[in-house]
Amino acid sequence: MTSTPLSPTPRSTVRRNAVRARTDRADLHAVLDAGLIGHLGLAMPSGPVVLPTGYGRDGETLYLHGSSGAASLRAAGAGIPVCFTVTHVDGIVYSRSAFHHSMNHRSAVVQGTARLVTDPDERWHGLAVLTEHLAPGSWDHSRQPDRKELAATAVLALDLTEASVKVRTGPPGEDERDLADPQADWAGVLPLRTVWGEPEPCPLLPAGTPVPERVSSRG
Repeated sequence: MTSTPLSPTPRSTVRRNAVRARTDRADLHAVLDAGLIGHLGLAMPSGPVVLPTGYGRDGETLYLHGSSGAASLRAAGAGIPVCFTVTHVDGIVYSRSAFHHSMNHRSAVVQGTARLVTDPDERWHGLAVLTEHLAPGSWDHSRQPDRKELAATAVLALDLTEASVKVRTGPPGEDERDLADPQADWAGVLPLRTVWGEPEPCPLLPAGTPVPERVSSRG
């Protein structure tokens, strides 16, 4: 699978364990699309802040949202440099030595300047992208935001131009001295998988309301 390569900048160049860096934009998209929550970091006048937030991707743009009254989102929309990260832990790596214990993971780091979305059509589109990423098929089956809800919601757009991806897979790295130790403990990988559970209906639903396919199919 190939696409446009990532173009590392001094900030986005992977230096630590560079062998784990991925250079294809398709890898970046895959990490972002597989996640449900990311972390938005920015340097506020009062100190650094990292905020967990939902997101959605449309091409080379990430859409983020939050309260229009949040000082952090207002600052991000005003041009403060931001960093957005998404991480998936796929397993715990057990080694014969404490130093080589690790995690199999996929991670993406996006750096840049977020743009406050003010165009009404793009705001609407951004909210639809966010909703569809979190709950596919739900935008057209839910009440659309009204004027009061739209006024209470800030939408940010973050370009994916400056980004990096790292992926670790496989067994532990081991030192020869530990491999030769007959008393060494177990080593290997304990996989970690996230699975959907059974849908739990809202108690205010009428009895017998069926679970829509867009929900049940995710399990």
